[in-house]
Amino acid sequence: MNIPEKIEVPAATAWPIVLAFGLTLVSAGFVTAASVSILGAILAVAGAVGWFRQVLPVESHEWAPVDQEEIAIERSHEAVQRITALQAIPRAWLPIEIYPISAGIKGGLAGGAAMALLAGLYGIVSGNGVWYAMDLLVAGLFPAVGTETATQIGTFELHQFLVAVPLHLGMSLLVGLLYGAMLPMLPRRPIVLGGVVAPLLWSGLIYGILDFVNPVMNRHIDWAWFVASQIAFGVVAGLVVAVQERIPTRQRIPLTVRMGIEAAGLRQEHQQERKQ
Repeated sequence: MNIPEKIEVPAATAWPIVLAFGLTLVSAGFVTAASVSILGAILAVAGAVGWFRQVLPVESHEWAPVDQEEIAIERSHEAVQRITALQAIPRAWLPIEIYPISAGIKGGLAGGAAMALLAGLYGIVSGNGVWYAMDLLVAGLFPAVGTETATQIGTFELHQFLVAVPLHLGMSLLVGLLYGAMLPMLPRRPIVLGGVVAPLLWSGLIYGILDFVNPVMNRHIDWAWFVASQIAFGVVAGLVVAVQERIPTRQRIPLTVRMGIEAAGLRQEHQQERKQ
């Protein structure tokens, strides 16, 4: 095969870079000065004209030398050595056991009750009334609450009560379900995770966004009592979830068995593995 010493290729040009730089200056001039845009327009026009002159009416070309290189393809066969020492070690799926959904529901309800009691106690101790914390919870949904004093906020209002109770129960159940899924990841220290770490994390998150979500509550909230109520929720919910009976996961069951496919030997092998 005859390989030429040179080949014809499109000629190199810097005009596209000049055009791009000119357009960049035109845009930058909108936020700086008009002179920057004028300079950019001049560069853009010059770049466009220079670029078009290199391709019209005839495209510019140049000759480039051809470098010849011989490529030798070598084949190699590698054998795979299996590690026999690890074949007897069963693979671990974590967590091996989880809590049922009912455990998270029970924990959420118990933690929500503890939080509600502590919030009512704070209203009594502060002299603002037992309904003070409940009214602050829904203050963002009722603009009229923002014009009231702390004593007026602590009075019982039926429409606020009907909104606050489902809202509090819904949030408590969601967090309780989260505890049910999260606590098996740290089975030896459920109270540390559920009663201290998690409440402090979401208290910090609420501190950062509360002024946007509920500005009335942000003005009247007592953060010491708020964090204490979150910790009370976490401890009670964590204890209730932790004492529930855990159920084994189905991860160790072969996929064919989980799908309900009958295959000879699969169920028997799985039973032998569990006995071992």
